[in-house]
Amino acid sequence: MRFDTIIKGGTLVTAQGTSRGDLGIRGEKIAAIGRNLTADGNGARVIDARGRYVMPAGLDVHVHLELPFCGTVSSDDYDSGTKAAARGGITTVIDFAIPYGKETLKQAVNNWMGKAKGKACIDYTFHCAITNWKRHAKELPSIIERGIPTFKEFMIYEKEGWQSDDAAIYGALEALRGLGGMLLIHAESSRVLDMLIERHHTPKLMKKHGAALHTMTRPNFVEYEAIQRAVQWCEITGGRLYIVHMSTNEGTDIIKAAQARGVNVLAETCVQYLVLDDSRFSQKDGHLYATCPQLKKKRDQQRLWKGLRDGEVCVISTDTCSFNRKQKAMWKGDWTKIPMGMPGLETLMPLVYTEGVLKRKITLAQFVEKCSTNPAKVMGLYPQKGSLDVGTDADLYVFHPRKKIKVDWRKMETNTDWSPVQGWELAGFAESTFCRGRQIVDHYRFVGENGYGRFLPRKPFG
Repeated sequence: MRFDTIIKGGTLVTAQGTSRGDLGIRGEKIAAIGRNLTADGNGARVIDARGRYVMPAGLDVHVHLELPFCGTVSSDDYDSGTKAAARGGITTVIDFAIPYGKETLKQAVNNWMGKAKGKACIDYTFHCAITNWKRHAKELPSIIERGIPTFKEFMIYEKEGWQSDDAAIYGALEALRGLGGMLLIHAESSRVLDMLIERHHTPKLMKKHGAALHTMTRPNFVEYEAIQRAVQWCEITGGRLYIVHMSTNEGTDIIKAAQARGVNVLAETCVQYLVLDDSRFSQKDGHLYATCPQLKKKRDQQRLWKGLRDGEVCVISTDTCSFNRKQKAMWKGDWTKIPMGMPGLETLMPLVYTEGVLKRKITLAQFVEKCSTNPAKVMGLYPQKGSLDVGTDADLYVFHPRKKIKVDWRKMETNTDWSPVQGWELAGFAESTFCRGRQIVDHYRFVGENGYGRFLPRKPFG
């Protein structure tokens, strides 16, 4: 059999377990898996993977690249963002096409297609945000036909014009049930949150507490009450629901209970909620860590890790939304004006591997499951992505299980001048990354090209 590339002698890792073997690539696909694959003089390149793990590349199904937000635009675009993803072993991202003002869903998708065209170094697709249910409802069939069956509604962001009320959420779940779509929900209780922010928004309290007010005004019930409400609408409508960036232990309990009684609800968490806590806000430069939802307590971390082990949390993503120090400094002591979001694409896989697998919070197979296989399955991209099967895309992540690299934003692809895990020593940075058969990271260096990434149309869910 003719191969273009043979990856020899590695430990092949899937959500089912590990095995030793070789992997042959022809064109964009995995052509063979076995022992002692040979080039047979046909010029195939051979990569020695002895002592390395070879697994399906990661998918980050929750990113925001070049997003206009909080009075500025996030600093990572489809150039720096997808290069960062590649160095972290990720070959597929799903961004959010968000309509602004009176834009249609079609216009939003076209805008995001334009952001990615000619820049994306890895494959991509989109979720489409519904920001005005009455105006956007009629577009759902055409957007699904275009290959985008996942939609998002925000329970907050009224001033930005993004907010959906209970009726809009109920209506979307009901409509998407019949169209084969899935609704993603940013779950926070807007009215209570706004009240708490207003109550604390005084010069005296801002001088005293600074960025710590970001967590003081977002107690856990702001999230878990909203999750409960969304789950209730899903149960009543029989729709398909996905809770994004879940950060609380109580929210995890609600998801577990709902799944036990047959509600069609899934939940992701983000890596920052697994490895960082809200004590950051009281430290120097604490404002840099402002996200939405914000970092929580160590008890929330512990419950989320347990949820990953037990299955009620099915995906780990990043909610990447990068802002540099100058952008973050826009707050000038007023925590309500901090651009919310952090960089994360480059460190997702290394953080979950180092803090999860090496510290025995999850297994190696669960690492693959939560960062690769499940994201592909949940979002309708499996087995094309997220698997090591003959005939599927040769999207591969090769890394040394013990080699650690110190995180330094100066040496990274992300277009930010800080890192939330600056100085941490992490294993799991990609020694080699392949996207559809093409090597885009070689010896930890990005060697791909802009424009190689391809839009991935998806089918409606069954």
